[in-house]
Amino acid sequence: MDLDIAGNTALVTASSRGLGRASARALAREDANVVVNGRDEEQLDATVAGLDEEGAGEVVGMPGDLTDADDVAALVEGTVEEFGGLDHLVTSAGGPPSGPFLETDDEDWYHAYDLLVMSVVRLVREAAPHLRADGGGTYVAITSRSVKEAIGSLVLSNSVRMGVVGLEKTLSKELAPEVRSNAVLPGAHETSRIRDLIEQAVERGEYDSYEEGLAERGSGNPLGRIGDPMELGNTVAFLSSPASGYINGASVVVDGGSGSSNL
Repeated sequence: MDLDIAGNTALVTASSRGLGRASARALAREDANVVVNGRDEEQLDATVAGLDEEGAGEVVGMPGDLTDADDVAALVEGTVEEFGGLDHLVTSAGGPPSGPFLETDDEDWYHAYDLLVMSVVRLVREAAPHLRADGGGTYVAITSRSVKEAIGSLVLSNSVRMGVVGLEKTLSKELAPEVRSNAVLPGAHETSRIRDLIEQAVERGEYDSYEEGLAERGSGNPLGRIGDPMELGNTVAFLSSPASGYINGASVVVDGGSGSSNL
């Protein structure tokens, strides 16, 4: 399916690995120009090299720390300078530390808020004039299924990510009609983090093989497996395209049906 975004410019944050990388890959496959971002420049270079042949567009890496306001401003400015504009913004960020409420201190809360919420606030603030220009664009927030259904020992993600969805819904009204704003709420996907956790469990003797651990991870899902990151990435690309032109202000759960929330 041609999503009709060839030649557009997309900025995808925290995209040197994981679901951000899958989203960047899906956009690159549609021949968009894509800016990928991360803090580890070596990993970022490897990602650019891996994505550069995915489509006819150009893939550029721009390092930056999403908790640093100056880095965020430079990231958007650099994208616009590189490609002459910005059509699609996709925000992603690494997850905050796990742990129960009574073992989470003030510093943990402030860092999680800065990483998950203020990074989005600053990115959208910098990007909005460019997204609104030349016929308008899109914004997609990658958050987590935890905003629909609290997950044990993830008090920071359960609590703080809800602010991102509240902001996304507000933006869907304030930035419209030029900019459509949506969110994707992923469940478990086979990212490098999940692979590392399974491999560590194999080393501890909890599973006989990686395949066994992966199967166990997906055993409670109605589809019998966890997600392929590209399934999330393809959803992001769809929401960034004219094919989803009447979807605005939505929070799309991508979890294979594993959640129990009705809404």
